[in-house]
Amino acid sequence: MRILFIGDVVGQPGRRALQTLLPGMRDRLSLDCVIANGENSAGGSGITPGTAQEIFEAGVDVITSGDHLWDQKEVVQLLESESRFVRPLNYPPGTLGQGSTIFRPPGKPPVAILNVQGRTFMPDLDNPFHAVLAAVERCRAETPIVLVDMHAEATSEKIALARMLDGKVSAVIGTHTHVQTADEQIFPGGTAFLCDAGFTGPHESVLGREIEPIIARFLTNTPQRFAVAKERVLLQGALVEVDDSTGKAASIQRVSEPVPASNRADRSGGS
Repeated sequence: MRILFIGDVVGQPGRRALQTLLPGMRDRLSLDCVIANGENSAGGSGITPGTAQEIFEAGVDVITSGDHLWDQKEVVQLLESESRFVRPLNYPPGTLGQGSTIFRPPGKPPVAILNVQGRTFMPDLDNPFHAVLAAVERCRAETPIVLVDMHAEATSEKIALARMLDGKVSAVIGTHTHVQTADEQIFPGGTAFLCDAGFTGPHESVLGREIEPIIARFLTNTPQRFAVAKERVLLQGALVEVDDSTGKAASIQRVSEPVPASNRADRSGGS
């Protein structure tokens, strides 16, 4: 089983990167399952049914999210009716949507995808360590192949949760910070780990946003409009190979592929 996890998709440039690169990557890398964090896909903040549809049409099988889940009011439609979309599972009982889903690749075992959100320097949701253990047990009753998107700010929280899940899940991939880390590894129990997958979008930027307004905010402490940047667009993430029968990871490799300049069709902005 070959799974590609794609780091946070930022705005129109990120969606364009998926449309340009992912179809070829699916064939070239013989991908069985593609997962992308889409919480920044609508104008750099939040997700809508329209941006989700673009991501699915580009070749993504499941979309995860995070702390920007509620930034676009249209997200309610996804939470109510889209089985391929997951929100952090440690929201309180009764919250719209689902914290996990099962994807069934043709001719391969099912893949369980879970989304969990950290609490350190983040909105105070339910304890992710308690919530993810129960969810993993439910998923493992159906399949040994389980991938967790750990959407969190603190590296210690991501690593601790992944260490707790070693041997219980196939991979824990961190999202949220938009900076791809160089700590890909497989823990002793067979769980692949990467502290942060990076982001898919414009890297001539500050985490996907135009540079000058961010600097102005730090210099003046005054409100600024943080528009999505446009240049040096990359698709970032991690490629994980998993044993079909045991669910243990055999390898993990960082991915960072540029969009050719000729394919960056919209240099005027867009959402």
